[in-house]
Amino acid sequence: MNNNWTREETIIAFNVYCKIPFKRSSKAHPLVVKYAHIIGRSPSALNMKIGNIGRLDPDLKRQGISGLTHGAKEELEVWNEFYNNPERLAYESERLIAQFAGKAIEDTSDISLKDLPLGEEREAVIKQRVNQSFFRAAVTSSYNFRCCISGIQNEKIVEACHIIEWSQDVANRTNPHNGLCLNPFFHKAYDKLLLSITPDFHIVISDSLIENTDCLATRDYLSQLNGTKITLPDRFPPKKDLLALHHDKYLQSL
Repeated sequence: MNNNWTREETIIAFNVYCKIPFKRSSKAHPLVVKYAHIIGRSPSALNMKIGNIGRLDPDLKRQGISGLTHGAKEELEVWNEFYNNPERLAYESERLIAQFAGKAIEDTSDISLKDLPLGEEREAVIKQRVNQSFFRAAVTSSYNFRCCISGIQNEKIVEACHIIEWSQDVANRTNPHNGLCLNPFFHKAYDKLLLSITPDFHIVISDSLIENTDCLATRDYLSQLNGTKITLPDRFPPKKDLLALHHDKYLQSL
């Protein structure tokens, strides 16, 4: 096949870049193998393309992670087109994956097929679920599947938490910068304004959450976390202005 990557293949590579912890990307990674097969490339070639895309990421650069040193013009063009438009990237890349695989998007995306409506509403629901799935994968992989408060690292239980709720900020629904990786307990507490994270990344836990427990060990644990800093992700760090909006709501709820 032609060794030159097409725009469509590069968009799919960007999708995979967002779904895998950058430091874990390799030619043997299951997702690299899976998507390389779909687009008809070798896993080594796709992994190299992911490295090329990584060289463009300002969040990696700030950590001294440079990705590969050389790349193609197509990568920069795709990056500039989609980096600040994650909702478009999510659906367009998943649509292309389905097209390359010769299947329907609901069959190739990691989305629930339960209760899908019929007619025009079906497409809207599928798009919403595709975007939600992309957001979850991009956020949790950026934090290396580690809860940024507790430090628990388990891909099976951590969740992608919106800083500003899905229903309240349409523009940032799919934006990984609007996400935190949390375990279910802290996710629920964050949504219910029982804890917050300041714009300078400090954890603030309400007195009611700390004190309303009969377990001394739990109380001590929450007290020790209070005022410490979260673990930041390798990519897509939480936007400070969004954290500030949530923190203001938290303070108003006290």
